[in-house]
Amino acid sequence: MMPKTIKAKSDHVVIVGAGLAGLSAAIHLIATGRKVTVLERELVPGGRNGLLKKDGYSFDTGPTVLTMPSLIEEIFEAVGEKLSDWMELKPLVPLYRASFHDGSVINVYPEFEKMSEEISKKIGSAEAKGYKDYVDFVTKLYKYEMNDFIDRNIDNPFQLLTPNLARLIAIGGFRKLAPKVSDYLKDERTQKIYSFQAMYAGVSPQQALAIYAVIAYMDSINGVFFPKGGMHALPRAMAAVAQKHGVEIKYGFNVSKLETKNRKAIAAISDSGERISGDTFILNPDLPVAWRDLLGKTPKRIAKLKYSPSCVLLLAGSSKKYSELAHHNIHFGKSWDRVFQEIIDDGKLMSDPSFLVTVPSKDDPELAPPGKESYYVLFPTPNLSAEIDWRTATSKYRDSIIKTMESNGYDGFGQSIEVEDITTPLEWQERGMEMGAPFASAHTFLQTGPFRPSNLAKGFDNVIFTGSGTQPGVGVPMVLISGKLAAARITGKK
Repeated sequence: MMPKTIKAKSDHVVIVGAGLAGLSAAIHLIATGRKVTVLERELVPGGRNGLLKKDGYSFDTGPTVLTMPSLIEEIFEAVGEKLSDWMELKPLVPLYRASFHDGSVINVYPEFEKMSEEISKKIGSAEAKGYKDYVDFVTKLYKYEMNDFIDRNIDNPFQLLTPNLARLIAIGGFRKLAPKVSDYLKDERTQKIYSFQAMYAGVSPQQALAIYAVIAYMDSINGVFFPKGGMHALPRAMAAVAQKHGVEIKYGFNVSKLETKNRKAIAAISDSGERISGDTFILNPDLPVAWRDLLGKTPKRIAKLKYSPSCVLLLAGSSKKYSELAHHNIHFGKSWDRVFQEIIDDGKLMSDPSFLVTVPSKDDPELAPPGKESYYVLFPTPNLSAEIDWRTATSKYRDSIIKTMESNGYDGFGQSIEVEDITTPLEWQERGMEMGAPFASAHTFLQTGPFRPSNLAKGFDNVIFTGSGTQPGVGVPMVLISGKLAAARITGKK
C-alpha cells in the first residue's frame, strides 16, 4: 500500500519554519523543480538548533550530539552537492566520557575493538563478550527498523506487516529496553551507558521499548560527530545550500496564522499583516503549536498528547579548563531508576542528579576567547505539567547545578563563570515548545511509529507537518528524515 500524497496543486510550497526538518523538506522539494519559500521568525536558521553569541563565546542552544551524517549527505546529494564542501565534521573520540557515583570512569568509543578493550579493562572479559552480543543486537535493530519503520510515511499499522516486523519481534524489539539491555550487559555502568538514550525518547529505560536501542546504535556504535563552528553550522549549511538552488528564505517573518478556505490553506499571514500565498504548506513549528496557533484548532488526539521531560540548560563561558574532560561528559548518579521516577512520574527535581556537560570549545577553540572554555550543562527536569514555578525556582536551581558540578570534579566552576545564560522549561515554552518540552511528545507505545501523530493535517487538503512532533520522532536524524517524508507527501518519492 502506497503512502498517501497531497492531491492539491503544489507548484509553490510554503514552509513555515527554517528548522532542520523545514530545511530538509525545502532542499528535497527544490530538487524536483518546485518553487519553495521558507518563512522563519528568527534572523538565523535552525529552529531548536539555535545559536547564542555572548562576549566572544558561541553556544549552541539545542542539540549537541550529531549522528548519522549519511542522512545529511543524502539531503545535499538531492541537489548535487557534497557535504564536505559545506561543512567540516570531526568524529569525536571518545564519544562520551561516562563518570559514575563510585568514582569510576568509562570512555565510550564507536570502534568495536577499542570499546571491548575499555570494557575488559574497566569491568572484565565477560562484560566485553556481552557488549559484543549487544552490538550484534542493535545492529540488527537498525537494519530491520530503518527502511520499514523510520524512513517511510506510515498511514496505518497494517503497513508495518512486513518480514522485518516479524524479525523485530523475534529478537525482542518489543520487550522493555532496560531488561533487554540487561540480557547482554550485567554491570550497571554499561547498562546505563547503553540505555540512557531513552531519555531522548521521553520515557524511562524501564518503560521504553527495546526498539529504541536503535538510538544507541546511531551514536554509540555508528559514531558521534562535531561540526566546525558548532552544531549551528548544520542549519547554516543547509540554508545556504537551499538558497543556492533557488529556495527563498524570508527571515524575521513571524507567521501568526494560516488563511484557510474550503479545506485548504491559501496564505501565511505574518504578525505584521504581510501575506504570502502558496499552493501547499509545510509546518515546522512544534505540532500542537502549529495546530493551535496557525490552523486555529486542536484535535482531541493532539490535546491528549503526553510530553517528554524537560531540562534546564546552563550555558557558561568560563576562564577554567578541566584537562580530563571529553567533548561530551555524562555524570550518572547512584539512583538511576529513581531519576526517571522523579522527573517523569512524580514531577519532582532530581534528588540525585544525572547530567550532561558538553565542552564544544575543546574541539573548536574558536567557540571561546583564547584560553577560555564554553560549557553546555544540561540537567533533566519535569516538563511544565509539574507544579514547579520556574519564575521563583530558577535562581536556586542554578546554584544547585553549580554545587552539583563542583561536587563532581568541577572545582571552582562557579567562580570561573564569565558569562552565562540559563533556559528553563518556561523559556522552552516561550520559544514554541509545548509544555516546555524540547524533546516534544514522548515516545510512549501509543505515540510511536504509526501511532505517532501523522504528518498530514486532517481536515486540510494541502497542509503537512514536519519536525519532532510527528513521524518518525525526536532527534537530529529523525527530524532530517521527517523533512524528507514531508516532501514525499507532495512528490510521491520516498
